Amino acid sequence: MKIFNYKRVPYAEMRAFSVHILTASGSFLAFLGVVAAAERRFVDMFWWLGLALLVDGIDGPIARKVKVKEVLPNWSGDMLDNIIDYVTYVLLPAFALYQSGMIGQPWSFLAAGMIVMSSAIYYADMGMKTEEYFFSGFPVVWNMVVFTLFVIHATAMTSMIVVVFSVILTFLPINFLHPVRVKRLRPLNLGIFLVWCALGGYALLVHFDTPAWLLLPFVVSGLYLYFIGAVLQFLPALGRR
Repeated sequence: MKIFNYKRVPYAEMRAFSVHILTASGSFLAFLGVVAAAERRFVDMFWWLGLALLVDGIDGPIARKVKVKEVLPNWSGDMLDNIIDYVTYVLLPAFALYQSGMIGQPWSFLAAGMIVMSSAIYYADMGMKTEEYFFSGFPVVWNMVVFTLFVIHATAMTSMIVVVFSVILTFLPINFLHPVRVKRLRPLNLGIFLVWCALGGYALLVHFDTPAWLLLPFVVSGLYLYFIGAVLQFLPALGRR
C-alpha cells in the first residue's frame, strides 16, 4: 500500500494545483447558489454568485503568474474554468430567472431554455476570444444580465427583450469587453466595472429595495460594459497609445 508523501511533491506543483483548487471552489459557491435559488432566496444566491465572480476574476492572473499550464500540463485549468463558468454564468442565473417567474409563465421557462442552449453552443466556439482578448459575440455573462433585471425590477417585456437581444448577439461577430484582459482603456473599464459591482453590492444589502439614486449610475455603467467592446471594435484607434 502506497502512502502519499507530500514532501516528494515539488513546491511548484503544489502551488500550481492550489490554483486549480481555488478555481474548483467556484463549484461549491455555485451549489450554495442553487440551494438559495431553489428556496427563492435570490439575494443570497447573488451573493454566492458575486463570490464566484471574484474567484473567476483572480484565478486566471494567479494561474498565469505561477505558470500552471507548464507545471501541470495534464490538468486543464481551461476545462475546469469553463465547466464552472457555465454553471455560475449561465445555468444558475437561468434557473433564477425561471424560478422568479419574472417574465411570467410559460415565458420565463422559454427564456431560461434559450439562455442555456445558446450558451452551451457558445462555449463550443473555439474562436470566442479575439487577439486583443475581447469576446466575439455576447459572452453569456447571464449572471450580470439577470442580476441587473432584478436590481431594476424590470418588467416582463423589458426582461424578454433583453434576453432575446443578448441571445441573438451571442452568434454575431460583435466584440464584448473582458474588463481585466483587454488592454485598451483598461483603467477606465476596470473603474467602471468596480463602480457597477459596488452599486450592485449595495442593491443586495437593501434586498433589491433599490433607491432611485442608484438606478441611473447602475444602468449607465452596465450599458457601458455591455457596449464598449463594440465601440472599440468599430473605432479601432480609440484607446491605443
